[in-house]
Amino acid sequence: MKRKIFIALMILICFLLQSTVFQSLAVASISPNLLIVLVSSYGFMRGKREGMFVGFFCGLLEDIFYGRLLGMHALLYMFIGYGNGYFNSIFYGEDIKLPIGLITLSELLYGLGTYAIMFLMRSRFAFWFYLRRIILPELLYTLVVTLFLYRLVYWAGQKLGREN
Repeated sequence: MKRKIFIALMILICFLLQSTVFQSLAVASISPNLLIVLVSSYGFMRGKREGMFVGFFCGLLEDIFYGRLLGMHALLYMFIGYGNGYFNSIFYGEDIKLPIGLITLSELLYGLGTYAIMFLMRSRFAFWFYLRRIILPELLYTLVVTLFLYRLVYWAGQKLGREN
């Protein structure tokens, strides 16, 4: 029960930080995606099921407050959490190469998925513009924040252990 409360608090804290503090630290209107870091981390640290649930609730929270299509972010985050869960068997907590690689791939897939759903559906085909101006800068900014946030999420996950 303590772990579930902690996960709910982490989702809420990351959402609030992403929505407030990091919006004011935005560079060229780009801010890091803390929820991707959280979803990916829980996916490869805890497995497919928990990654999927954390992804769903992170995405639902984002959909409720900022989404144009209810369920779009929930679905994207849920797939990302589930996909990261496949790497649970090769996850080694002290090594940061796997988390950095998976979070990079997750952020890229999130950006491409958002582009596909929000822009292609409206017949806007400025892919290279969207890639250069939004996807890649957000990816880089998220990676810089990942170096700090991942350690915190990993430490907290180790502290709480594997209680059910």
